[in-house]
Amino acid sequence: MEKETGKNYVLRENESIGSVQIADEVVAMIASLAATEVEGVSAMAGTISNELMSKVGVKKLTKGVKVDVLGQGVKVELAVLMEYGYNIPTTSRKVQERVKNAIENMTGLNVTDVNVRVAGVNMNVDRQ
Repeated sequence: MEKETGKNYVLRENESIGSVQIADEVVAMIASLAATEVEGVSAMAGTISNELMSKVGVKKLTKGVKVDVLGQGVKVELAVLMEYGYNIPTTSRKVQERVKNAIENMTGLNVTDVNVRVAGVNMNVDRQ
């Protein structure tokens, strides 16, 4: 039997059928993918170790995301890189809404907080 890292959360328990569990990494992956779908978000920002690992070819889809699940409530913290020229407050609100909706629709958990930290601005703009 493999030992799992991270936490699993029971979403639904029915003694006659069984239970449904979801790993915290899955919730973090949903948050990361939802955030990067928002126009104006360049990428997720990781820690220094995440960045070093990605340079040697190890990509982690949950970089820049911290998820805390307490009961049926979820608190999400995101670190994102924004594209130059986008309104940061407006884009951040869109990220919050998209992440909240994605997690609630896919897991049935209640998202209580989505905190967005803008870690940088991508300055790769096309100069003509």
